[in-house]
Amino acid sequence: MKIVIIGDGKVGHKLTTQLSEENYDVVLIDRNEGKLKEAINNLDIMCINGDGADAQIQRQAGVPNADLVIACASTDELNMVSCLLARKLGAKHTIARVRNPIYYQQIDLLKEDLRLSMAVNPELAVAFEISRAILLPDTAKVETFMKGKAELVEYIVKEQSRLDGMKLSDIYQKYQIKLLICAVRRGNDVIIPDGDFLVKVGDRLHLVASHKYIEEFFRFVGRKRKVKKVMICGGSRVAYYLAKQLIALGMQVKIIEKDLKKCESLCEELPKATIICGDAADHDLLIEEGIEEADAMINLTNVDEENIILALFGRTKGVDKIVAKVNEDSRAQLVQELDIDALVSTKTATADAIMSYVRARQNSLRSVNVESMYQLVGGRVVALEFIIKEETNYTNIPLKELSFKANNLIACIGRGRQVIIPDGDECMKVGDSVVMVTTEKKVQDITDIML
Repeated sequence: MKIVIIGDGKVGHKLTTQLSEENYDVVLIDRNEGKLKEAINNLDIMCINGDGADAQIQRQAGVPNADLVIACASTDELNMVSCLLARKLGAKHTIARVRNPIYYQQIDLLKEDLRLSMAVNPELAVAFEISRAILLPDTAKVETFMKGKAELVEYIVKEQSRLDGMKLSDIYQKYQIKLLICAVRRGNDVIIPDGDFLVKVGDRLHLVASHKYIEEFFRFVGRKRKVKKVMICGGSRVAYYLAKQLIALGMQVKIIEKDLKKCESLCEELPKATIICGDAADHDLLIEEGIEEADAMINLTNVDEENIILALFGRTKGVDKIVAKVNEDSRAQLVQELDIDALVSTKTATADAIMSYVRARQNSLRSVNVESMYQLVGGRVVALEFIIKEETNYTNIPLKELSFKANNLIACIGRGRQVIIPDGDECMKVGDSVVMVTTEKKVQDITDIML
């Protein structure tokens, strides 16, 4: 699959790295020659120095024969024009990053004229990620499969948890809930557990089940109270999208932003939110504005370090749910073990959405279609959703009779409206959606994890 990426910014670089690692044929276009030299030195890709909206540059990059062109340059206008030009030159599919809320509100009208296959709004993607985590306040992260019928959530085992010291088989037997713990992060170790695995405080458990059973599980283990009051530090576009979603869900939202113009704009766009013009890094201001009464604190300033410090301060004031935006991967890894419920990144959310689409377009396989892909545990574990299109050597055979490589498992099966957490007697059938969890980097078919 030949992919051309326009723009070597944070999103472009992350995409280029992931696609290169998975052996896609990648060409990168950027105006900055210095950035391209770094990409050439570190990645097995072709680089073109120039303007992505220049037809000659696109021809040089092989756009007329490309399967996919991804435009994630600095401006929406450049991305949309680049995609329109790419389709005119013969590219089969195009994806544009579109950040301006005005453009994105009418993207359905623009997509047809621009012939876009997909448009990604990074800030909206992160806002959805945060809102899902707030709706399930016990979780650190929530992903959805099978068009929302199944959820994969990250849960951190806290001090005095009922799960501490229990074997997974005992948890399943005691609670009788149809869910599966499919991956665990313990310190720097990543484990695909079996029934004998012993849960400890600090473990980050990745659970898969339908929403009903996820809710039931949290009721049994002792859940946090529902979120009603939310404090957002930083009046960014993410804050705007998130506040809009939370207000629609009936929550009280307070945004603290030091830029007066942004505050005035937010007041007009979000009349039901409380907008405070002030510095969120001022601890006295946070206390005065009721941080101790907030159920959730979402830190969305433009500075990673400030978001981390604010998150830790919120925890000392007893806030139940803490979320911080941390865009730099290295910083995110450093603070994984801190007492922050969830870390989010616009760069990662955008790259994940695009990678999911790229996987779905990889239709050279005859037996399955990849519908979606999520990275867990900092990219060290992958959850893939397949749709089985035709009979093959693993369909209609009980899972206990199939041999899988270590650190791989079939986590969930969707059949019609039913979500199945499979045991050894269950089998995969044509038409099923199958969620596979694996530590393998280059899995494109279920046969890739079989012995």
